[in-house]
Amino acid sequence: MTRRLPTPTPQELALTGVTALWGGTFLVLHLAMQHSGPLFFVGVRFLMAAAMVACLAGKKMAGLTRKEVRSGLVIGIALSIGYVLQSAGLQHLSSSRSAFITALYVPLVPLFQWVLLRKPPHIMSWLGIILAFGGLVALAGPAALSLTFTHGDLLTVLAACAIALEIVLISLFAQGVDSRRITVCQLVGGGLFALLLMPVMGEHVPAFSWIWVVCAAVLGSLSALVQLVMNWAQKSVPPSKAAIIYAGEPVWGGLVGWIAGDHLPGTTLLGAALIVCGVLASEMRPRWLVRKQQHLTENG
Repeated sequence: MTRRLPTPTPQELALTGVTALWGGTFLVLHLAMQHSGPLFFVGVRFLMAAAMVACLAGKKMAGLTRKEVRSGLVIGIALSIGYVLQSAGLQHLSSSRSAFITALYVPLVPLFQWVLLRKPPHIMSWLGIILAFGGLVALAGPAALSLTFTHGDLLTVLAACAIALEIVLISLFAQGVDSRRITVCQLVGGGLFALLLMPVMGEHVPAFSWIWVVCAAVLGSLSALVQLVMNWAQKSVPPSKAAIIYAGEPVWGGLVGWIAGDHLPGTTLLGAALIVCGVLASEMRPRWLVRKQQHLTENG
């Protein structure tokens, strides 16, 4: 009998679609950061997105539960930290470089899954983590020899950690809640968290510019769409599989940045290739390894 390739589920196809859309937003965010601080922009963007989702939810918002509020706020804070750090990093990096470094969240997801969900990473996940780390070193270039990265690189690596945490938290809290209501809570919590941090971090409200207004509206709409799809789809798609789907984001981001004129030197391409290979390796399950594990289990 011939083996059929597994057919993607509607949830997996939806995650793939929003990933392709999201990959092209690094350039928009890079433009916005020339006219606004990261905390203000993320706050306004998320609150715009929350208003859009609340309008879509309509009367459903009346059924808001304490669990949805608590879970949404926790996820929203992780979401906000990730996007603020990514936005701040884009003040010092090209959009394509930021996209490739952000991809590190994919092999990081199994580590967070191990800590929070008590599911140890597969051996292939460890291989993916090693490859992704090698990619980060290549992206850092000569600075990696002194174990230092640029300020923008470090901010983006920390953003990748926060995004990995967000993905695992969504899977942890997605069951038994309404996707639209918890999305509103996430976006409101993340937006308010970013705005409340402004005086603490010394960031001021920027001068009015149609550029950051339009960018915030565009990215706010996409934030609403992406968070809705993630909360709906990750009820059935496990975090490690969701992460591999999101792996297409840096490829799209790098492509859009290159089309817009970003220069991609050899070390950047090598680092990007290693990160993508790490992402793919983390989800591969060779037959011989599966058979060996089954054999050990049966004889154990």
